Amino acid sequence: MPRTVELAPSILSANFANLAAHAKQALEGGGTLLHVDIMDGHFVPNLTIGPPVVASLRKALPDVIFDCHLMMENPDEFIPLFAEAGATWISVHQEACVHLDRVLHQIADHGCKAGVVLNPATPIETLSEVLELVHHVLVMSINPGFGGQELIRYPLKKMRQLVRIREERGLDFRIEVDGGVALDTVADIVGAGAELLVAGNAVFGHGDAKHNARELLDAARAAYQDFLTLRKDADPDILFLTEAKADYAKLL
Repeated sequence: MPRTVELAPSILSANFANLAAHAKQALEGGGTLLHVDIMDGHFVPNLTIGPPVVASLRKALPDVIFDCHLMMENPDEFIPLFAEAGATWISVHQEACVHLDRVLHQIADHGCKAGVVLNPATPIETLSEVLELVHHVLVMSINPGFGGQELIRYPLKKMRQLVRIREERGLDFRIEVDGGVALDTVADIVGAGAELLVAGNAVFGHGDAKHNARELLDAARAAYQDFLTLRKDADPDILFLTEAKADYAKLL
């Protein structure tokens, strides 16, 4: 069966003076989960929020999936705190974890879905031994630390690699992307295999968050349907797209 393309509005770009209400607008526009960026000022050059903010937001949004992305050194020290605060999913960077297997099991042991994150320059091969352990793989298509950056295109190749690996090994992890997701890039991103689309500035950066979320999600799902049309004679769950539909069509 085809996979569902979902939108994960990133609260990093939301109005923190009215965070819960702004987040609700994006969810009303079609977001199915909230992406929560946790930065420590060491692993990345920015400092954001901690468990108290997550706990407060959880009170306002008791039933929403919180996709907590830990951009920090020694994430194992904070997993219990974020799980207790209300995280649903917790992802950690491969680059930050000396004992990645242990950390992924720790996340699961605290009742959360475990994800692993790769920075743009980190190869997929570093995850070969842990893909069976994860709920999702988050591919960074910007250098982490700040919102509003432009898409780095070469991580799209990693998404296509992940699609192939998942199919070849019979795995079921989701493929998530964070960085540069916007109306003018989302077709290529979905075409590369991303199913969970993290978007901050494109949703919260201007205008009405509900409208922006709906417009972006509609564009993403339309792009996915376009791909299925191109591949109508193939298994629609194998997303071997090129970066542009026109290029792919030439191969048929």
